[in-house]
Amino acid sequence: MPDFTTIEYLKSGNERQQKAYQLLSKYRFFEKLQAYSPILAGTIPIEIDVEGSDLDIICEVDLSFEEDFLDELMFSEFIPGNNDVKVNYPVIDGEKCIVLNFVLEDFPIEIFGQNIPTIQQNAYLHMITEYRILQEKGEDFKQKIIQLKQQGMKTEPAFGLLLGLKNPYKDLLKLYKND
Repeated sequence: MPDFTTIEYLKSGNERQQKAYQLLSKYRFFEKLQAYSPILAGTIPIEIDVEGSDLDIICEVDLSFEEDFLDELMFSEFIPGNNDVKVNYPVIDGEKCIVLNFVLEDFPIEIFGQNIPTIQQNAYLHMITEYRILQEKGEDFKQKIIQLKQQGMKTEPAFGLLLGLKNPYKDLLKLYKND
C-alpha cells in the first residue's frame, strides 16, 4: 500500500495524480501546511476520481486558533483572491470543523481542518478502507465505482451500494476497524 501520509506516490501515478503532485509541489501546499499534518485524502489518491473531483487536503487544526490557520492560508500564495475562497464551519460528530474551498489551476481544492490527528479522521480512514476493498475486489469493481461516481453518486454511497452496506459512512469505518 502506498504511504498516503506523503504525496510522493503521486509522482509515479496516473496522469491526474502526476498533475496533482505538480500542483501541490509548485505551490508547496504540504510545506506550508506542515504544522497541521496534512494528508491528501479522497478519490484522487486511490484512482477513482472523475471529472471535477477535488483535491481533499485534511489537516489537524485546533479551532481555538482558527484565525492563525486562516491567516496562514489566506496570505499564502496558493490561495487566489480572498473573494474566491469559500469558508464553512460544519459540525461533525458534535465538533466544529473548518472547510475552505477554492479552485487553483483548474483543480477544485478543499482544505478540511478538524481537531483530530489526520490519520484518525474519517476521510483518511474511509480512503484506506476503500483502497483495501479496491485491491481485494479488483478492476471490475473499481470501474463500477467510477461509473456510479460519473452518474453523480458520492464515493461512500457507491461503495455502500456495491457492498450492500446500510450506512456506508459508518459501515466503512467498521470495516476499517475489523481489518
